[in-house]
Amino acid sequence: MRHTSDVLVIGGGIAGIGSAAQISSEASATVLETMSAFGYHSTGRSAAIFIRNYGNATLRALNAVSETVLLEPGDISDHSLLSPRGVMLVATESETEALDHYLEGSVGIESLSADQAVELVPILRKEMIAAVAYEPRAQDIDVDRLLQGYARIVKHNGGQIVTNAPAQKISRSNGVWQVETPVGIYEAKILINAAGGWADEVAAMAQVNKVGLVPKRRSAALLPAPDGHDIMKWPLFASASEQWYAKPEGGKLMVSPADEDPVEPHDVFVDDMVLAEGLYRYEQAVNAPVTRVDKSWAGLRSFVKDQTPVVGFAPDAEDFIWVAGQGGYGIQTAPALSEYVADICLGRSPQLPEETIKALDPGRFR
Repeated sequence: MRHTSDVLVIGGGIAGIGSAAQISSEASATVLETMSAFGYHSTGRSAAIFIRNYGNATLRALNAVSETVLLEPGDISDHSLLSPRGVMLVATESETEALDHYLEGSVGIESLSADQAVELVPILRKEMIAAVAYEPRAQDIDVDRLLQGYARIVKHNGGQIVTNAPAQKISRSNGVWQVETPVGIYEAKILINAAGGWADEVAAMAQVNKVGLVPKRRSAALLPAPDGHDIMKWPLFASASEQWYAKPEGGKLMVSPADEDPVEPHDVFVDDMVLAEGLYRYEQAVNAPVTRVDKSWAGLRSFVKDQTPVVGFAPDAEDFIWVAGQGGYGIQTAPALSEYVADICLGRSPQLPEETIKALDPGRFR
């Protein structure tokens, strides 16, 4: 069967579903997702934290725009998608330079003493702490509510989210993109590539130049809460040089080795040695030993060489829009990028600053 819409989105993560939601109020949109459920890969494995100062200058600009939406999500949700958490970066003597680098251009950051850090997270080894930066405005994101809210908007506006629909062949003829899948042939004037770690593969299938996307594994483990501690109000706390981070999660403590090992795009799983090494680094910073791992998992964070997302029309293909390379910032930048994609797709004047648009432009790689 052939299915026609104005816009076709490949990828059912937060980028694809969010873009389709924003587009669907003015144009028909169809999302094609490879898996049996949307949000299966990176979106469903996110650390779910909003950190205003996370990332480079372009990402921080996107964070600022997204924060407004996450606080007052309108049609996406009937209440804020953020809840208090805080983020604390702890530096040993060898990590103070890394902390100083993070603080460049940051806003709303407080310096804490080692005593204050231990008051917030009692299991930290005070003798190891040389400097502390605390961002009280960092907040948890309700990722599922955000994703489901976008999906609900797509469907309410008459759009489709088609699962079990991997792209098998992509072609363009007479100004129309055509994507062949096991469940049918889908056509649209505009094709959006929001395929996460597979975005370069989708581009190659469409005979569009790749952008040098590198998927990287990020692992995490869920540990029992340290004995005798109520962890629910603890902030996310992390090594200033990104050797590990930990975050309360459903009464347990999620700990990640903050790994970024390049891998081929696939349904990624934990490397036991990488996880063990990361948990060892975490143990050196706290006085609560890791006694068991209740659960572990991994996800993909995909980057291009300048660590900035690739969003905009491809310079070498008509009506082909990139939404890729979000790295570890995909959830918290989704509101800003989804709105921008809708703006350029529908011919509206983008609300993002010109310098941000230029930084995102796929043409920067030519």
